[in-house]
Amino acid sequence: MSLSVLEPAPVSIPPYIKRVAIVDRSVVAKQGKVVDITDKIFSLEGAELDKAGAASGMNALLLELQRDTRFESVEIIPEKLTTANPAAFPSPLSWDKVDEICRKYDIDALFSLELFDTDSKISYASHPTKINTPLGQIPALEHEASMRTLVKMGWRIYDNRSKILLDEFAVGENLGYVGRGINPVVAANALITRKEAVKEVASKSGEAYSMRIIPLWFRVSRDYYVRGNQNFSIAKRKARTRNWNQAGDIWLQETNHPKRKIAGRACYNMAIISEINGDVDKAIEWAQQSYENYNNKLALRYVRVLQDRQYRMELLKKQQLAAGENN
Repeated sequence: MSLSVLEPAPVSIPPYIKRVAIVDRSVVAKQGKVVDITDKIFSLEGAELDKAGAASGMNALLLELQRDTRFESVEIIPEKLTTANPAAFPSPLSWDKVDEICRKYDIDALFSLELFDTDSKISYASHPTKINTPLGQIPALEHEASMRTLVKMGWRIYDNRSKILLDEFAVGENLGYVGRGINPVVAANALITRKEAVKEVASKSGEAYSMRIIPLWFRVSRDYYVRGNQNFSIAKRKARTRNWNQAGDIWLQETNHPKRKIAGRACYNMAIISEINGDVDKAIEWAQQSYENYNNKLALRYVRVLQDRQYRMELLKKQQLAAGENN
């Protein structure tokens, strides 16, 4: 069976963070420009490709954060920050620099785009073809240009009050393009649409990053016992029709069965019922009883799963409380 569980956000935002800003730190510093320009020449990257992609990612994140009622204000700030290596995460900003920015713009935390880089590799090939002309078909060569572009983005969240790096997250996505034409120049020109594709990928990445501070629902699967005796067969049919309460009534009776194997399976299934009903503490008790009293090995694994979920539920409560205080 499966059930929906609300998982805590990967990143917890403290309740005192109410004013945030987004900054671009992916701009290449002067000392890195020779390497960056060389890279762009050999990878056929446009001069504005990284700049346009970074802007798309930040604008998408801005829109998502503005929808989050925890924050009183969200803005993109024009602070001039740079990175020496455009293709890798730089060292974190110093807390003196973070504090300077936060004081300057009256913000509590900084969402920083630390990395944005596009790395493209191109290859050429030619194939025999025929071209229709007023005089009929004539043989020719069709040129094909293929390009693979890796888009890399990296984010950090700086909590200025606690001087804690709340998050550091990087993501990469490969894009593929093919251009064809009767000469190599035409084939290469057909690849110019990649700029819009890069901007779209960056925009989706910005949206996705905003989800790291939001609890999300997930479907999780659980195994339960359907064999043991006739009552287990009846309970199985009730469970298949989602009649979990009556199935639970039957399994509860079987927890006192004289055969240890059946009683252990019934205790395990009662743990399943308890989790379905939202009582994780009771589910742990039943699973522990199944393992400790009846040596049900599956129950031991389930205890660990439930204890992990119990911990995550406590974290979720803290996040929800923090969000409530912000609101």
